[in-house]
Amino acid sequence: MIARLVLAAALGLAALPAAADDYPARPIRLIVPFPPGGGTDVVARVVANGIAPALGQPVVVENRGGAGGTVGADAVAKAAPDGYTIGIATSSTHPAAVVLQKNVPYDPVTGFAPISMIGTTPYILVAGRGVPAADLKSFIAYTKANAGKVNYASVGVTTLGYLLSEQLKILTGMDLTHVPYRGASQAYPDVISGVVSAFLDNPTGSAGLVRDGQLRAYAVTARSKVLPDVPTFAEAGVAGFDTVFWYGFVAPAGTPLPIVERLAREVRAFVASDKGRADLEAKDVTPVGDAPEAFAATIAGDLARWKALAERLGIKAE
Repeated sequence: MIARLVLAAALGLAALPAAADDYPARPIRLIVPFPPGGGTDVVARVVANGIAPALGQPVVVENRGGAGGTVGADAVAKAAPDGYTIGIATSSTHPAAVVLQKNVPYDPVTGFAPISMIGTTPYILVAGRGVPAADLKSFIAYTKANAGKVNYASVGVTTLGYLLSEQLKILTGMDLTHVPYRGASQAYPDVISGVVSAFLDNPTGSAGLVRDGQLRAYAVTARSKVLPDVPTFAEAGVAGFDTVFWYGFVAPAGTPLPIVERLAREVRAFVASDKGRADLEAKDVTPVGDAPEAFAATIAGDLARWKALAERLGIKAE
């Protein structure tokens, strides 16, 4: 019996390289856990199109939004671990979600096989042009003078953007009321029209609206390449608010290592290429392209970091 088990294990291990050699033999599904049009969707499509030629198969995007990205992330976790379903993970869907939402149906550390971090991007605080505040200092004063009347958007209480917005309120003393949305593409029209006043998001989705004059940008958490004239929060007078947001690809836990490494290799090659770097930097994403082990360490480290921040702010999972 033991000999049979050893033989079966050996045959299984021997089959992995062959599977990787033949992989992929059909199109790959890439689940994006937010609606079309937001920053995560844009980055996912850039990289999907970038790695498809090297893989020899299309990488087909499937948007599956809901619950701050946890619906789509759970679909990835529960998919067959064969390399034909992968997902884009973010700072929100993985480390932040389990801190901010009760009963998240997956473990961000053990439920996935990290492939590679694509890159990082800053957060930017934007407001509609109808808000009577030209800069961050005057916006802070405006919220204090209109206590309970000024609101802000997020893409859900399970997201890092919400957690950081609450941190920013504490740091500045702003009085803002939270309004959740399913995705950034739903929030932006309401920010532009004045239904909500402000939104802490990523420049990937907002830079074009700022350049077109539809939104006003107050500050960024790190220097922005696409909006170089926007000051950092530190430069605008708010020290210690400098978190950046990351995007990366993951597969379901149990996906064969040779397949994970093949995907990681193609992601790294694309983000390091002239075209990949240019495409990502045009979206204000700084390319990373790290190894699966390094990406796994980031997810675990951020999970501990956001737990500590939520405890300091007195925010409990909802």
